[in-house]
Amino acid sequence: MENTLNFIKEKTAGFTPQIAVILGSGLGGYTKEIEGIEIPYGEIEGFMPSGVQGHKGSLFFGEIQNKKVVIMQGRFHFYEGYSMKSVTFPVRVFKKLGVKDIIITNAAGSLDLYHHPGELMIISDHINFTGTNPLIGKNDDNEGERFPDMSEVYSLELRKLAFDCARELNIDIKEGVYAATTGPSYETPAEVNMLKLSGADVVGMSTVPEAIVANWLNMRVLGISLISNYAAGVFNNKLSHNEVIESGRNASDKVKKLLDLIISRI
Repeated sequence: MENTLNFIKEKTAGFTPQIAVILGSGLGGYTKEIEGIEIPYGEIEGFMPSGVQGHKGSLFFGEIQNKKVVIMQGRFHFYEGYSMKSVTFPVRVFKKLGVKDIIITNAAGSLDLYHHPGELMIISDHINFTGTNPLIGKNDDNEGERFPDMSEVYSLELRKLAFDCARELNIDIKEGVYAATTGPSYETPAEVNMLKLSGADVVGMSTVPEAIVANWLNMRVLGISLISNYAAGVFNNKLSHNEVIESGRNASDKVKKLLDLIISRI
């Protein structure tokens, strides 16, 4: 950790971010018009290369609406063979750099006909179907409690702010429960039915590990899902990652406007 922190501080001339953003599939273009410092993951000790299409694989430091921000341009996933400790390592780094608020985005599949592809959804809560937890192992009491409370993983205050910003921008946005599975295979129709019965609205393969660790570290979390497709069985359609990437590209403009306004108001 110390080597990572020292390297980043040297590369960024001591840049101290206030807010972190993790960009999901197809949303990596968010930083395109922002001036800043970009560091490929491969240069940062503890960061893993992302081999998934739609994830650029670099850490970006810059200012958005006069707020200092660090942005993960793509993430690395549990299904790529990385441990939960590796997947959530960047969140721990962000905390050490001074980040207090983190915005976690993802592309997700809708489990019903109420949440439509192309729409945005604020995550109100999650269900962890990964079969594991990123906090398993020896606990560092200096960072967080052994048995952290998870009754409000996603900050009610930040969720209200996101809704207010969306309303101001005339962006239709919904709220719901995100279910996390390991992937990389998409869910079967039977699994989709099970997830619906469990109370989930959308499903994806990320976000929950980062959110758990951020909550453990006493960071405020805002989760935003871009609904990229209907899950298996909702319609009689085949699923593909290309569809997910295309949905991200199509929604990039409204995502950028919303993120910019939220960041300006935090």
